[in-house]
Amino acid sequence: MLSQSLPLLALAATALGFPDLPFKTSGSEILTSKDTPIKVAGTNWPGHNDVMVPEGLQYRSIKDIVSDLKSTGMNVVRLTYAIEMIDQLLDEDKSDLQSAFVDALGETEGMAVLRQLLANNPEFSATSSRLDVFDAIVEELNVQEIYVNLDNHISSGEWCCGANDGNTWWGDEHFDADKWVRGLAYMAEHGSSHPLRIPPQPTNTHQGKAWPNLMSMSLRNELREPSNNATLLETYNWQTWYKYMREGAQAVSDANPDPLIILSGLNYDTTLQPVVRGQPLTPGDEVFSFDDFSADKIVFELHNYDTRATNCADITGALYNGGAQAMVPDDETTVNAAPVLITEFGFAQTEYQGVYATCLADWMPDNTAGWMQWVVAGSYYLRSGTPDYDETWALYDHEWQSWRVPEYVEGIFSDSIAATLADNA
Repeated sequence: MLSQSLPLLALAATALGFPDLPFKTSGSEILTSKDTPIKVAGTNWPGHNDVMVPEGLQYRSIKDIVSDLKSTGMNVVRLTYAIEMIDQLLDEDKSDLQSAFVDALGETEGMAVLRQLLANNPEFSATSSRLDVFDAIVEELNVQEIYVNLDNHISSGEWCCGANDGNTWWGDEHFDADKWVRGLAYMAEHGSSHPLRIPPQPTNTHQGKAWPNLMSMSLRNELREPSNNATLLETYNWQTWYKYMREGAQAVSDANPDPLIILSGLNYDTTLQPVVRGQPLTPGDEVFSFDDFSADKIVFELHNYDTRATNCADITGALYNGGAQAMVPDDETTVNAAPVLITEFGFAQTEYQGVYATCLADWMPDNTAGWMQWVVAGSYYLRSGTPDYDETWALYDHEWQSWRVPEYVEGIFSDSIAATLADNA
């Protein structure tokens, strides 16, 4: 079991100013606890796939991975998780690493990968919990002064996302609204330094520690049409979206009042237009209001994967009209100004000199509150049934040892981070 005390380096960092949490919002800006504007830039570290353990630890130690991330200048990681992780913990009392790997990969392969993970990360054992791993990653990120955006990526632990995967919309096969709310509250409280604010959990619940660098929580990744369910498709609308976003946000703020709350849109998180423009949330006539959420905590997020675009204006125009105009209060159609984060964009790393990659690298620093590239993971324990799946879009190579395309990571990527963070105090 991991130590429940923060390392001295983390305490020293906190004393020197980092993390300056809790953050709040003011118009289109994110402000620190000292009321100074701040932007963030970094990458995604997946922990939501079949094993439901953050990827790559069979190849490297947590400390080494975080040190590599820090070398790029980034100050945030979007750490993803599945609601099923909390369901198994609370309903089945199953959270140990041995079960996690064996259930996903089978006895032989699962134990082999687990042994590699433990060799690289000897602070864990086969009986350590999945949340022990999340805790250790967050702790090391805190030591190296990197914020955490905790993202509920999916309900069932698997690769995301598709229209037929049962995770599309509230009420889908794997997307139980009540368990989603419970999971959000559990993770918010898990990372909180405040007294317990939600009903006590069973005595077998993992007792975690505060996450001092927990900047924000994304309520749900890439909501999308449940195209294989005609009945559920009738509820796929802005009115339903607003109902559940309020419920999820309330669950987070009740459990932990500190994190920013990040709202994603429809169509795989490519549009928030009626929210930003104050238009009716159809089929009802209600409009979005910040008064329905915790004061000064709401941030919008967008995704973009228009990798085949040949014109930068097409990419930035789609982002602007999709919701990034919330960063421009002076636009006469902007009713609800708010910070906007591009929490996912990505491409095969060999295409780093193309229009898509260079366009976003130039545009994001001045037109967003920050961004998180997809993805750091050079490979996955298991993806879509394939063990040790190679990720050609990753910053890392397959074995998480070196950058897949150093010219990109050490050039365009790091330069865009520096430009984004240039004005941070």
